Amino acid sequence: MAARPACGIRFDRVTVAYDGNVVLDALDLTVEPGEVMALLGPSGSGKTTALRAVAGFVRPASGRVFLGDRDVTGLPPHRRGIGMVVQQYALFPHMRVEENVAFGLRARKVPRAEVRARVAEALDMTGMGAYARRHPRELSGGQQQRVAIARALAIRPGVLLLDEPLSALDAQLRSGMLAELARLHRELPDVSILYVTHDQVEALTLADRIAVMDRARLQACGTPRELYRAPANAFTASFVGNANLLPVTVRPGGALLGRAKLELDSRGVAPGASATLCVRPHLVGIGEGPGPNRFTGTVGEIQWRGATHRLYVDVAGHRVMADVRELRDPPAHGDEVTLHFAPDDAVLLPAGVSADEE
Repeated sequence: MAARPACGIRFDRVTVAYDGNVVLDALDLTVEPGEVMALLGPSGSGKTTALRAVAGFVRPASGRVFLGDRDVTGLPPHRRGIGMVVQQYALFPHMRVEENVAFGLRARKVPRAEVRARVAEALDMTGMGAYARRHPRELSGGQQQRVAIARALAIRPGVLLLDEPLSALDAQLRSGMLAELARLHRELPDVSILYVTHDQVEALTLADRIAVMDRARLQACGTPRELYRAPANAFTASFVGNANLLPVTVRPGGALLGRAKLELDSRGVAPGASATLCVRPHLVGIGEGPGPNRFTGTVGEIQWRGATHRLYVDVAGHRVMADVRELRDPPAHGDEVTLHFAPDDAVLLPAGVSADEE
């Protein structure tokens, strides 16, 4: 399927407010041509508002929205040339699948013969060619979502907007649709995709880069690996994967967690300053370990998760999570255990959050 020329998306200090309440605050962000950018954040973070500003459903109070070199801030949605898929599919129940997919093409007055060819092409691409004559009520949730995606692709957009497209599906269907979306992007490498989600797995799986949002503002932006391994702040660390976020006092070459002396890179942070230690649960081991960083605590809870056990350990009044391979003889509640992690597996973040939560 030939898409429109790749154009990318650019937010130039875009602010959106409702009745004086700012819901998107001076967003500066660029989605490169052909890139998948995930907007990741909790409810109310501004991510859906940003997507709707691109679609043309909300008008910024200030700032500009660009598709490629075009300033589309004042254009109505139908003149932006974008495809959009929303959470609840928004299929017309009285129309058959093929009619739903053709809707955008007919609105654009595409010739009838070309409509038929492009509908067939979009349905084949999404694996729904055999369901063209069915009504939405005759389809599963996953099949309805495929039809919604086919409808968005049929117009051959340069930009595809996906607003929580998998949140209504169960876990198994969601996993399958993630694989399908990844395959579609490989087949349509010139389509720029803005993907709104609160699900970190979706963002980590699909996105070339992730923009993390909270309280109407952009908190961080980078590749999944960058944000996971070296988060910019505690919020990003906790929202992109699970993280232990522990208040420490910095010392030369390390930090103090309670009375435990830890070795890690503390360059750039003044000795004696407060900071937040970030270490991922799967990088925390049980036992003495080979390196210098070890501390003891009391087991508060242990969960069997199939291939792993999740231990919640009270250390100096703070809860530490450790994901370890399934233990043949796991500790019990109240047992004292030693935990360890490698110096290179932890980072120091600005102080301000003492998060003993998942």
